[in-house]
Amino acid sequence: MKTLVKIENVGQTFSTKSGKFTALRDINLAINEGEVVTLIGHSGCGKSTLINLIAGLTLPSSGVLLCDNREVAGPGPERAVVFQNHSLLPWMTCSENVMLAVERVFGRKEGKPKLKVRVAAALEMVHMEHAMDKYPHEISGGMKQRVGIARAFAMEPRILLMDEPFGALDALTRASLQDELNGVLAKTGATVVMVTHDVDEAVLLSDRIVMMTNGPAATIGEIVKVDLPRPRDRLELAEDSRFAAYRAAVFEFLYRKQLKNAA
Repeated sequence: MKTLVKIENVGQTFSTKSGKFTALRDINLAINEGEVVTLIGHSGCGKSTLINLIAGLTLPSSGVLLCDNREVAGPGPERAVVFQNHSLLPWMTCSENVMLAVERVFGRKEGKPKLKVRVAAALEMVHMEHAMDKYPHEISGGMKQRVGIARAFAMEPRILLMDEPFGALDALTRASLQDELNGVLAKTGATVVMVTHDVDEAVLLSDRIVMMTNGPAATIGEIVKVDLPRPRDRLELAEDSRFAAYRAAVFEFLYRKQLKNAA
C-alpha cells in the first residue's frame, strides 16, 4: 500500500502575547492511500492544527511534512478541506458553489459541458442533485454539508481533510451523513483524514484512530487499528463485540489515561 502523507518529527509553535506556545511536538505519522484516519482527543490537543498543517494552511515550526513525496509548502487542489462550517457562498446556487472548485482544478483543460458533468456527478454522489439550483439559505444544515462534501470530491483530491464536518448537526442528521460518507468512501476509495470528538463516529468510519495527548505540546499517544469489514452497517455494528472493544479502547485512553494525567 502506497504511503500518501508522511509526517516526520513535526512540531508547531505559535507566538502569543504571553510568549511562545507549543501546540504540537514530535508528530510522526504515515497515511496510506485509500485509508481513513481520524484524529481524536480532548479540546486543545492540536487536532485542527494538524489538519491545517496537512492542508498547507500553516507550515510546521519543525520537522517535515510530505504529500506524495513532495514537501507541503502551501494549499493545493490535491488536498481538499471540508470544515465544520460548510463555507458555501450564499449568493450562489449549490451547483455554482461546486462549479467554483471544479473550474479551479479542471477549467484550463476542459470545456464548460465537461465541467457541468463533473458538478452534476458530484452532487448526485451525495444525493443532492434535486437541489442543484437552490441557494444555501433554501436548504438544511445537513444538506449544506452534503454540498460541501460534493464540492471537495469534485476536485478529485488525492486526500480529503475534514475538520469536524458533522459537529454542528443534530444527532439524526449526523448519523445520516456518517452513513452517506461511508457510502461515498466505498465508491471512491478516497484517502481521508478527519477530526472528530465523537468516539462512535471514529470507530464507524476509520481504518485507524489516532489518539492525541492533552495539550499544550500535544503528540500522538496511541493508535488503534480498526479491523472491521466494509461496507459498515451501524445497526449491525451496534451489537458487534469488536465494535464495542474498539470503542472501549478509545474511551480508556481519553477518559482514564488522559484525564488521570491531567488531574
